[in-house]
Amino acid sequence: MNNTELILSIDVGTQSIRAVIIDLNGNIIDIKKILIDAYFSVHPGWAEQEPDYFWTKLTETCKKLFAETAVSKERIKVVTLTTQRGTIINTDKDGNPLRPAISWLDQRQAEADTYPKGIDKAALSLINMREAVTHAVKNAECNWIIQNQPEIWGKTDKFLYLSGWLTYKLTGNFSDSIGNMVGYMPFDYKKHQWTNEKHRNYKMFPVENEKLAELVKPSEVLGEITKKTEEETGIPAGLPLIAAASDKASEVLGSGVFQPDVACLSYGTTATLQTTRNKYFEVIPFFPPYPGAIQNYFNTEIMIFRGFWLVNWFKHQFGHREMKIAEKTGKAPEQLFDEMIKEIPPGSMGLTLQPYWSPGVKIPGTEAKGAIIGFGDVHTRAHIYRAILEGLAYALKEGLLRTQKRTKTKVNKIIISGGGSQSEQAMQLTADIFNLPVEKPHTYETSALGAAINAAVGMNYFNSYEEAVKSMTRTGNSYSPIQKNKEIYEELFNKVYLKMYKRLQKLYSEIRDITGYPEKI
Repeated sequence: MNNTELILSIDVGTQSIRAVIIDLNGNIIDIKKILIDAYFSVHPGWAEQEPDYFWTKLTETCKKLFAETAVSKERIKVVTLTTQRGTIINTDKDGNPLRPAISWLDQRQAEADTYPKGIDKAALSLINMREAVTHAVKNAECNWIIQNQPEIWGKTDKFLYLSGWLTYKLTGNFSDSIGNMVGYMPFDYKKHQWTNEKHRNYKMFPVENEKLAELVKPSEVLGEITKKTEEETGIPAGLPLIAAASDKASEVLGSGVFQPDVACLSYGTTATLQTTRNKYFEVIPFFPPYPGAIQNYFNTEIMIFRGFWLVNWFKHQFGHREMKIAEKTGKAPEQLFDEMIKEIPPGSMGLTLQPYWSPGVKIPGTEAKGAIIGFGDVHTRAHIYRAILEGLAYALKEGLLRTQKRTKTKVNKIIISGGGSQSEQAMQLTADIFNLPVEKPHTYETSALGAAINAAVGMNYFNSYEEAVKSMTRTGNSYSPIQKNKEIYEELFNKVYLKMYKRLQKLYSEIRDITGYPEKI
């Protein structure tokens, strides 16, 4: 292993693009970050972005990195890519986009008139899964385009995730990592390959195989950087592009999690709790684990769709004062929120929040809404903010208990990544609520680091993922449960939070029937 060799890791998230130079000890040698507009909406609920916008911002980020870094390009021997999940792009045979990309945040729905039908519909109804399957069919981008833009679908030569399209732009190859297969595609999550026409996922998401990218395992070569790409980005032509995984899967690997008794909690725009294992387990029946960043591994996942988006919601609805102070002082509003809740006691003086601002699939049911109970005249904005953090932790703890029960594996430690990991209060209350030791990685850039680990293994700098993880990841700050806080949270979780959904479910259904929101499937 030559410690002078470096990795260029490109991280295309929802809110920013990062170009990161990483060494084989997991150190961030240099980084450039450019904020991006997540989407535009031409109709309510739509979330789209021009594919060329992503490419332009990627090239801008890389050019800025190479223009300002003191690192010699000659030391960079490999490139890797991780991106947001579930954003899709239709292209012609030359890779030119045929319409705007549909973001993972998009909420449009297709008509569920193709599946399920007949015996399948009856069988799914019998096991109480028809609504969940119908939800997936209606939310599938391919179904909406087929129904509403048949001329676009007819011209579509390739139907790609953002990761696959950027791979094409970088290498000229229509290939993508198995680690990016998260969304409404005809993908077999057990076998990690595209399905045939008899598979249920093909019936739900009828994309012909010839329209799909060639699948490559994590740590294998997707292609080489082209001369045209070098001219546009500054990345040296001929460097191999090594397959990584989606940003969430990369976060898991970059957090050093590859054993099933450690869980990775991501406090990002979407909050997730994941475990990694080499066996296929459905934590929720009929909801598959996603491909991990390690070859032939699976990531079980519990997701709170509006995760730390709730912090942003709070900021815009209740945090105008902190936003103004932040402008003057240079501090982040979230840092000021953290200071604001230091004196708020665990449990927020009885204020308890259920974080279902956007309904999930089955957990909770599609009728669910967010709820806050326990208000009194003592409560302030600070109590609401702390209750948001606590509610997210409660929801993810519920997911952890479900995961442990299903997999029969006890989790002994939590690693936290994502923007929320920068909050000292969020870290401590998570340790208290989970009653487990909590750690955060040595770097905030865990997605880029996870992708770099894939590249390091792919280049044979290490003999195994275990060896790479040992060398490239380590613990930052650690947090242990505080006994008195743990006791308060345990009672609130068991006696209040776990009972909220069941007791409010009927009222949620009444609200949906009266107002029509959320739409009944």
